[in-house]
Amino acid sequence: MKVTITVDCTPEEARAYMGLPDMAPLHDAFVDELKKRMTDQMNLMNPQAVLQAWQTPAGGGAVGSSA
Repeated sequence: MKVTITVDCTPEEARAYMGLPDMAPLHDAFVDELKKRMTDQMNLMNPQAVLQAWQTPAGGGAVGSSA
């Protein structure tokens, strides 16, 4: 014998029915903290210093520069 049961519910309703915790507040807090950290790091980045680092050869100072 084969029995098929179709349940029409949202994922939130299914989690509540099965007794699983609501992780949405924890997820939101995690995403907010991640955004904050990324923004803080982007504010610390100095574009001029990054460009100078890319233009400088691996050995240190550029050849022929009068620094």
